[in-house]
Amino acid sequence: MEILASRIVIRPTDPEAARRFYRDQLELPVYQEFGSGPERGTVFHLGGGFLELVGRSTTPPTDQPAIWLQVRNLAATRARLLANGVTPVRDARVEPWGLWEMHLNDPDGVRIYVVEVPQDHPFRHGVPAPDTPAPIPLEEQIARTEAGR
Repeated sequence: MEILASRIVIRPTDPEAARRFYRDQLELPVYQEFGSGPERGTVFHLGGGFLELVGRSTTPPTDQPAIWLQVRNLAATRARLLANGVTPVRDARVEPWGLWEMHLNDPDGVRIYVVEVPQDHPFRHGVPAPDTPAPIPLEEQIARTEAGR
């Protein structure tokens, strides 16, 4: 099988609320829109993939997949999201497996993992080079961001 592109497709109960959340609060760039009216399709960039909101569901999703969004700087992203009125369901912290994560829910309760992979994590091509400085701890980055530095 040759995959040319991929998307996560969600049918929100309130398409306009979902569109505002992803566009205005998470600030995901719109890739394309199609159709017309409140149930028009909107496709957002998700790094190497896409998120498509299309149609309308009469009930909130029950078994939808979660969305995993890797960011360059979790502390800065957290500050931006808080300023946009996003309330995390679980604030940023270091996970036992070494990733830095914050959890959000969209208006229908779809879980969104916002993740930073620290410089010294094995996801970054194994062991870092000896001259790579240690990453600034997440808690210190958040404190600096909140202090306005």
